[in-house]
Amino acid sequence: MIKVNGENVENIAGKNVAEYLTESGYDIKRVAVELNGDILPKSQYSDTILKEDDCVEIVSFVGGG
Repeated sequence: MIKVNGENVENIAGKNVAEYLTESGYDIKRVAVELNGDILPKSQYSDTILKEDDCVEIVSFVGGG
């Protein structure tokens, strides 16, 4: 099981981070991803495969004024 933003998520092990973000409706340009306590550079989203017991935090940037 992989934890995403504090929630257990099934059936995503084996996907890369970019794939998960896109399938989940995130705009890759407007998010930051922390994987197991470390900030993941955007350049590594496609190369980083999610594994069982990973902990992912996704923060979306929202403009306003």
